[in-house]
Amino acid sequence: MAVASQERAVLRHAPPKLYIDGEWRDGAGGETLGVEDPSTGETLAEVADATPDDARAALGAAAGAQDDFAAMAPRERGEILRRAYEVINERVDDLALLMTLEMGKTITESKQEIAYAADFFHWFAGEATRIEGGYKVAEKAPAQRVLVMRQPVGPCVFITPWNFPMAMGTRKIGPAVAAGCTMVMKPAKQTPLTMLALAAILEECGLPPGVLNVVTASSSGSIMEPLITDARTRKLSFTGSTEVGRSLIEQSAQQVLRVSMELGGNAPFLVFEDADLDAAVQGAMIAKMRNTGEACTAANRFHVHEAVAEEFGRRLADRMGAMKVGRGTQDGVEVGPLIDADQRAVVEELTRDAVSKGALVLTGGERVDGPGYFFQPTVLGDIADGARILREEAFGPVAPIKTFAGDDEAVQAANATEFGLVSYVYTQNLQRAIGVCERLETGMVGLNQGMVSNAGAPFGGVKQSGVGREGGNEGIDEYLETKYVAMTL
Repeated sequence: MAVASQERAVLRHAPPKLYIDGEWRDGAGGETLGVEDPSTGETLAEVADATPDDARAALGAAAGAQDDFAAMAPRERGEILRRAYEVINERVDDLALLMTLEMGKTITESKQEIAYAADFFHWFAGEATRIEGGYKVAEKAPAQRVLVMRQPVGPCVFITPWNFPMAMGTRKIGPAVAAGCTMVMKPAKQTPLTMLALAAILEECGLPPGVLNVVTASSSGSIMEPLITDARTRKLSFTGSTEVGRSLIEQSAQQVLRVSMELGGNAPFLVFEDADLDAAVQGAMIAKMRNTGEACTAANRFHVHEAVAEEFGRRLADRMGAMKVGRGTQDGVEVGPLIDADQRAVVEELTRDAVSKGALVLTGGERVDGPGYFFQPTVLGDIADGARILREEAFGPVAPIKTFAGDDEAVQAANATEFGLVSYVYTQNLQRAIGVCERLETGMVGLNQGMVSNAGAPFGGVKQSGVGREGGNEGIDEYLETKYVAMTL
């Protein structure tokens, strides 16, 4: 009963309304959207279900606030982010519980995400004061000057996914605020509570009305399409599936919007024969099991040299098979539920397909009985070339292992996908490490480490894994336009 009382208390951090022009309001249609606890299947809360009119009101607020916010001193914008960074860290326990309730990840992982999310505000608080332009004498005309200005893009539309409900928001909001852009945020319908709590924190920390507007909705398409095609919108940033990303890019072409797209992945994890197997298994646990495998950066295919594949598979199966599965709020739990029944069905289908084609189940392989959307941590060996899991993103706790005999074969197998977000490489040979990293067709590489996420580094992919970068020095460029002024003295 004490735990249930605590859970009810943290839900109050997320006002169940739309946040438009600095006001918390009900949706125009009066409808609500239920938020489910994926570990029980029960409804946690009801939030406002926005209409297209609500979305247009949010964009109107953003457009109306744009000029004043762009004129705000960069240091003042940075200080808002810095204060929010401090408040987020002060409230990490409550925010972590809120996130675990609506998304399912363990409390430990929720705390890790909140720290990571806050880091984007800390990073971009500094970047706000480092927006630079240029001034020089014209190349062939000594009386002429070339002046280069960097100015905010303008009102932005953001769409974030359910798997990292705070971090995927802060790495868009942070650079937008730093650059002087206003925004409309549409969080995933499965996990709106964390974003609502974040909006409340930013309001508390002095973000002016209209700068951030949050619309929660059961139907993303009907709410977002009118905004994407509205002339007041200047930029679209989306994190989610490649399929949806393609559709959004097509819609954004009507206004020739600036777009940032962080899309699907199919990350290869390469283990060469000279790898430190202890380090490789530890890295595999991080790359595969972070967020229960529900991450675009999750290792989806393990390509292991035939000389060490059996030993690697045994060790990985031992580690994953020993993990405790359960509700993320419970002590000792290491693996929470998948987000919903549909996602669990995809994981189950890909696992069964691999087994039907000859894969060996080294551990797991089945859903967990009872309420909630749980699936056993699973390791599959002897994966056949035709297994769908080599081509499709599992987004769950399943690690398929396929062997290779040489470096060229490993690199070719890693690149044999339309995706190119991240890859992982384990080798103790420096020459091989650099050569393989250069040949891999991904925007990021984890070299002898199982995590690449870093607020101070450029996050993003190539091929059909996206366009643009979030984080790092490059992150704020996505929210700035370059204006050239030619002048004569």
